[in-house]
Amino acid sequence: MNANWTFGRKIAASFVISSVLLIAIGVIAFQSIDQLIDASYRVTHTHQVLEKAASLLGAMKDAETGQRGYIITGNESYLEPYQGALLEAPRLLKDLRNLTSDNDQEQKRIDLAEPLVTAKLAELKHTIDLRRAGRGDEALALIGAGTGKKYMDDLRVIVHDMDDTERGLLKQRAVESEMTSIRAKNVILYGTLVSLAFVIAVGVLLTRALNQQVGTAVGHVQSSSAELQAAANQQASGAKEQVNAMTEITTTISELVATSRQIAESAQRVAHIAEQTALAAQNGDGTVEKGQDAIAAIRRQVDLVVNHMLDLGRKSQEIGAVLDIVAELAEQTNILAINATIEASGAGEAGRRFAVVADEIRKLADRVAVSTKSIRSQIDEVRGAVNTTVMATESGAKAVEAGARQFNEVAASFRQITHLVATTTDAAREIELSTKQQASAAEQVRIAVTDVAQATRETEASTSQTLQTASQLAGLSQDLRRLIQPLSA
Repeated sequence: MNANWTFGRKIAASFVISSVLLIAIGVIAFQSIDQLIDASYRVTHTHQVLEKAASLLGAMKDAETGQRGYIITGNESYLEPYQGALLEAPRLLKDLRNLTSDNDQEQKRIDLAEPLVTAKLAELKHTIDLRRAGRGDEALALIGAGTGKKYMDDLRVIVHDMDDTERGLLKQRAVESEMTSIRAKNVILYGTLVSLAFVIAVGVLLTRALNQQVGTAVGHVQSSSAELQAAANQQASGAKEQVNAMTEITTTISELVATSRQIAESAQRVAHIAEQTALAAQNGDGTVEKGQDAIAAIRRQVDLVVNHMLDLGRKSQEIGAVLDIVAELAEQTNILAINATIEASGAGEAGRRFAVVADEIRKLADRVAVSTKSIRSQIDEVRGAVNTTVMATESGAKAVEAGARQFNEVAASFRQITHLVATTTDAAREIELSTKQQASAAEQVRIAVTDVAQATRETEASTSQTLQTASQLAGLSQDLRRLIQPLSA
């Protein structure tokens, strides 16, 4: 650094150099960490590809195992892995294609694997369909032909090639991650050591320069301060004005004390009123709770009435069903009576009495049919009345529920009012206490101001020496300001 620079410029230059070093370290470390994160992401991506490829091969193996179990036993439960593979295999192929979209070699392998998977699933379906049709021998013969095995062998080769490729990429990315991590550690470690050494060196140099430049100025300031202290003991100009001001302050403080006492009395009355309001709010809260209980009881009764009316409607429907049976019986009886009358008329004298009985039975069946219609009409009226009552009761229940919600809101409002009133009471008491303390403090201030006024009357000395010493201190302060003048100056 230039020896003619001010102390402020030296500090600014040191700060700029330190900032540049820190920024450079931060930029390099950020780039290294960003590369490390990218390498970690690519490693995770490779693991995902390996996992999806293994899952695809496993799903196909499970499907093949389930197919063989079903063909051997005929038990449908063995087909669960096969059913799962039908859904899982296309999804896994799609995921692999998306994950390896930036790798043309892997995309070609997926293009080869996809028809193999489709052909294998078709072969499995064909053998399963043969077994379901009772042609198990044909299914076994088809399996023995080895077509499905060839599909699986080809698929294993493709998945193995994908696995080898991805594991090669995994090793390469692991090496890149390790190199990036080592580079980031070295940059941070050595960069921090260099910055620390620079800061220590600059600190030593600035300390030495500061001691040399400020030492002389401090000596002048100390001598001038001693002269100013001696001159300050003689200052008395303006003492009379200060006394008059202190007298006015004393009068004002006396008025403030009286006002504080009035405020304390008002705060006490406010606290008393707040306590009464809190008691009334608590009573109102209890009344609202009783109202809530009453509305809840009404709600329960309304629900009970609705249930009874619904039960009455169901019983009316049951009576209607019974009446249908009775009406059908009456109709059948009427038909039988007519047939009996016809048969009796053909029997001559012997069937005449039977014809009279059959005619009475027919009349009785007619009366039963008429009564059944009348009862049905009455039941329909009862059912309509029940429905109307249920609707009205439900409307009443909704109204009760709305009233209950309103009561809940009123109760919440009362509780909030109680809390606010309690808070107001506490605040009023605190105001009362604070006002009393303020009045006491104001009285003490009045006494202190009186003492200050008395002391002010005794402070008289020459001001010329004070002004001269102050001028010297102003010059020395300008010298000090130039020493620590910032770089921009």
